[in-house]
Amino acid sequence: MLKYFLIGFLLIGLTVMIHATGTSLWMQRLIRQYASHEGHWIPGMQWWIFVATATVLLTLHILEILLWSLTYLWLPEITYLETFESALYFSLVTFTTLGYGDITLQPVHRILSGIEAMTGIFLFGWSTALFFAVVQRSWRASFRKKHHSHDSHNAAAKQGD
Repeated sequence: MLKYFLIGFLLIGLTVMIHATGTSLWMQRLIRQYASHEGHWIPGMQWWIFVATATVLLTLHILEILLWSLTYLWLPEITYLETFESALYFSLVTFTTLGYGDITLQPVHRILSGIEAMTGIFLFGWSTALFFAVVQRSWRASFRKKHHSHDSHNAAAKQGD
């Protein structure tokens, strides 16, 4: 059992490194290419930024699921997952915590699937937070623009009094 805890913690580290590297590089690219000097998204690019960010985040999750899948295949004592397709499917439903239960690991190996599910929950939370930050940047720019035009309108109305 200790062996599977160690393998699980190694996989946690690797998946967090994949996610950290991918999200950091993506945010650097977004800010470098699509942010104004004030830090707002360039007008008209928000929808592309949202779609591209979602695609990047989901791609990172797929890479992480692939890592877990390959580990299940690599461990010769896990005999329930004999094909890449079955390992990928099992990893996908485990990482997303969907957990259909149509494929399960032998009792001694189940610790890995629990660790994978916890890792998936954590990384989906991270992705949700990052995606919200991207959307919030867009909202802030819209709010400031609306608030600024409202202040300008009120100042003009006061001058007319």
